[in-house]
Amino acid sequence: MIDHRDVLEPRNKRQHSPPETPEGDSRSPARRDRDRIIYTSAFRRLVYVTQVASPDYAHVFHNRLTHSLQVAQVGRAVAERLAESQRDLTDALGGIDPDSVEAACLAHDLGHPPFGHTAEEALNEYSEQEIGGFEGNAQSFRIVTKLAFKSDKYDGLDLTRATLAATLKYPWLRNENPANLKKWGAYQSELEVFTFARELGPAEPFKRTVEAELMDWADDVTYSVHDIEDFYRAGRIPLHLLAQTQSTRERLHFFDDVYRRNSGKARFYSRPELEEAFANLLAMYWRVEEAYEGTREQRSLLRFFTSHLIHRFIGGVTIDEKTKSLSINAELRKEVAILKELTWTYVIEAPALAMQREGQKRIIGCLFDVYKAASQTKRNLSLFSPYYRDRLDRTDSEADRQRIVVDLIAAMTEPQALETYAQLMGVRPSSTLEEIVR
Repeated sequence: MIDHRDVLEPRNKRQHSPPETPEGDSRSPARRDRDRIIYTSAFRRLVYVTQVASPDYAHVFHNRLTHSLQVAQVGRAVAERLAESQRDLTDALGGIDPDSVEAACLAHDLGHPPFGHTAEEALNEYSEQEIGGFEGNAQSFRIVTKLAFKSDKYDGLDLTRATLAATLKYPWLRNENPANLKKWGAYQSELEVFTFARELGPAEPFKRTVEAELMDWADDVTYSVHDIEDFYRAGRIPLHLLAQTQSTRERLHFFDDVYRRNSGKARFYSRPELEEAFANLLAMYWRVEEAYEGTREQRSLLRFFTSHLIHRFIGGVTIDEKTKSLSINAELRKEVAILKELTWTYVIEAPALAMQREGQKRIIGCLFDVYKAASQTKRNLSLFSPYYRDRLDRTDSEADRQRIVVDLIAAMTEPQALETYAQLMGVRPSSTLEEIVR
């Protein structure tokens, strides 16, 4: 018989304050984690960070905020279903708290810089030699443990150990995992709190907690589905042509591109496997025979398609009784994998978006060079808002100064990055005395 007090105490432990519920507060510790994340400016900022493409006058695409909210809904739904249907098995794994999963889902993209992966790669390239680079997941962990705060007595949001562990999609430091050197979950500067979080994790190195696995699956499911919805509506993903069984020309073109792009990956699926999974998925749920025009019928059928996909992917997660570990149906993994490839083929690698990414990289490079130079002399600290100026004043370390510059750029919204760049280049001189970043 499991003593739930022994299970909950280490899970609910915080670095800076006791796990007991404050008087008059009926929320669980993990629910307070969730609420603390929602009320941060880092979370609100995500409304101005794109998911794949910036919205224009004709289309309302998902942004990082709507994406995070949907990831949280899917993650919570899976966690609640497992906690109800397989309670004994989840208890054996240390418990699955839907609030911790939801909180981790809400936090998972906090570290995404303006312009997403383009800026992530640029910031990593510019800062790699001197401070060990930049990684969006590590930045998310840095935000909840150091940069965001709820008290002047300590850094960070003082989240529970369970929630912190659930945010670690990549539970290792830079260059620790030889199987994945491009991704990591925390910077060396957050080693102490990273170690605190990992004390709850599995004994095996580089293995995530079950709640982190659920967060990652919810992320994959959500963006694979809502990207299809966004870009079919925008006329970029021709699902009506891909679904035609009498003509395979478009489907052949699509799979040729998928395997051109993934030819060097040792663990990618075979072409027949993915072709079968894709055909079965469309045959089960796709009901639209023409390009999107926005009719009531098309909107309804599109909602039918996306709703059934989400329901299908939520239902494919179980706890394996033999291995006592999370199990995601192998066929569903294939389906999510091929749905994600649609966005790569028809959107991300499109020439227009490639040109946009090049311009965005130049903007990030300019911001980095200007702020890095300004951080090195007190005479130029007026370029920084009071919050960052105060942080720069309190350090003599060149590495710390560069990390502060990276923090500043990564915390910008896309309108802020564009406006700052325009002012620094003299393209659009400011007519106000407002600070760009507060």
